[in-house]
Amino acid sequence: MVQLYPEATVGALIVNGSGEVLIVRSKKWGDKYTVPGGHIELGERAEDAIVREVREETGLDSVPVELLIVQQAIYPKDYHKHEHYVFMDYVCQAVSLDVKLDGKELQTYVWVKPEDALKLDLEEYTRNFVLKYLERTKTN
Repeated sequence: MVQLYPEATVGALIVNGSGEVLIVRSKKWGDKYTVPGGHIELGERAEDAIVREVREETGLDSVPVELLIVQQAIYPKDYHKHEHYVFMDYVCQAVSLDVKLDGKELQTYVWVKPEDALKLDLEEYTRNFVLKYLERTKTN
């Protein structure tokens, strides 16, 4: 099916009690590291979508804390589909820590300090997200 309009999606930078963030690897992003997330269903609030997507993809319960960055992904070069997305990226607090990846969307995961996440092979939108998070945490 041909995409007619940009698709609204959500992404989660999940933070645990030690200040580490969950970074995941996805075949859909050319085997690069990214964050959990996905589309917003019709009639669903973005905050509810991020809680649902995180649970579906990682098995974690989380609470959205802040909408940190909105990014326009127009035909992202590393993504497996040639489509246009609007990413609403939230910082989320992990409520549970027992990660159980779905195996379809995400292949592996790591909990890392945010500054160490930048040493990973991140896709560009996740890199922007982590940089914005680090900038935000320095000012608070």
